[in-house]
Amino acid sequence: MKNNELAKKVKELRTRKGYSQEMLAENSGLSLRTIQRIENGESEPRGDSLKRLASALGITPDEIIDWAPEENNGFLAALNLSVLTFIVFPLLGLLVPLILWISRKDKIKGLNEVAKRIINFQVTWNIALFAGYGLIFLSATMKLNFSHEINAGIIQSGLFINLIWIVFLYLYNVILVILNTFRINNYKKVIAFPAFHFIR
Repeated sequence: MKNNELAKKVKELRTRKGYSQEMLAENSGLSLRTIQRIENGESEPRGDSLKRLASALGITPDEIIDWAPEENNGFLAALNLSVLTFIVFPLLGLLVPLILWISRKDKIKGLNEVAKRIINFQVTWNIALFAGYGLIFLSATMKLNFSHEINAGIIQSGLFINLIWIVFLYLYNVILVILNTFRINNYKKVIAFPAFHFIR
């Protein structure tokens, strides 16, 4: 692995821990100059130095050495297709991609961006879907309570519109998954519209 990739990873891990270079040197038992040389890409830790550094950062030596993110469009496409589990149960279309993302976070090039866009859309989609179900329940309850013909007709129309809304949401989600699969395979950004930015 190139020294500059390792240097970038060590610096990133150190800052995530909230350590200064001095603190990392102290916790690892390595000299400050050694930490600086590693982070500048001037040297690569090996043997005991690698073990000490990994221990201080709370990871394994292999995680430092094997860090370089791989290109894996197949995994990105699989993450996107996992959204289709919403057909079985709506929340699965959010949970399955989330689990896949967490399992390979920072290990695949472009994964974080794709996962965040997909998950933000799925959260938004679930809110819209459950709002639709809530309105159907409300309309059905009101229909039982109103016997007057005009009111019943209005409620019946509202119930029908809400059912159309839910069918539209399901179709839109399926179409978006199919479209995004093609876009991922062609190295294009996934479309996730509309979506609130819950995860940034």
